[in-house]
Amino acid sequence: MVERMRDALEDLYRRYNRREFVHPDPLEFLYRYPDVRDREVAGLVAATLAVGRVAQILRSVAAVLERLSDRPARFLETVSAPVLGRRMADLKHRFLTGENLAAMLWGARCILREHGSLEVCFLAGMKKDDETILPALGAFVEQLTCGRDGRHGRLITHPCRKSACKRLNLYLRWMVRRDAVDPGGWDGVSPAKLVVPLDVHMHRIGRALGLTDRNQANLATALEITAAFRQIAPDDPVKYDFALTRLGIRTDMDLDAFLRRCGRI
Repeated sequence: MVERMRDALEDLYRRYNRREFVHPDPLEFLYRYPDVRDREVAGLVAATLAVGRVAQILRSVAAVLERLSDRPARFLETVSAPVLGRRMADLKHRFLTGENLAAMLWGARCILREHGSLEVCFLAGMKKDDETILPALGAFVEQLTCGRDGRHGRLITHPCRKSACKRLNLYLRWMVRRDAVDPGGWDGVSPAKLVVPLDVHMHRIGRALGLTDRNQANLATALEITAAFRQIAPDDPVKYDFALTRLGIRTDMDLDAFLRRCGRI
């Protein structure tokens, strides 16, 4: 069964893990930034706003990045708190406000000033024997939210709260993996330690594939699905995430046909 599923997943990856299938996806904003420090800031914005209707996500990400100039890392390193607050004040994305965005970006600014890059900060929380990125992610979130008194709102989630941390795990996929879709740039983190960015759609696919029987799309479920993918792709358990999320989005893809190939129906 594992071999059959691996063959089906590899075929799906070859057919759909291509740059031409990215739009509309907030990931596309990262392609604008050849400098990794700018890309990691843009990616943080794009991933944390990846909730709701995709058209609105793209508009909101574009609006934030426009206010950060064409060199967002350099801008953050030099901006003052009042100026940053004014830049973000009129923005709103679903339940997220300009104040939430300014608080997160100020956290990113503090990290850049102290560590030089978001990656260096993330790596500081990693231990060689960590099975996944979760301990480092928790430390990174604490750095990102430090001293902001909860003003980041629901923009950033901490894994200690048992949340699947879908948006932050999506961010890590973009920054750590490098292929035709994911641009990478964080070479110090192993793709083998990534966790599946679990949302309702991926949860449904995971259940259909028999990778989990859990009812909630929480952290435990994300880890269970990741462990199942690790049996198929030990060095890159989130390899198939992009291609799988095209199922149900693209009209030329048939989920039932894919499940039949995997022997699930």
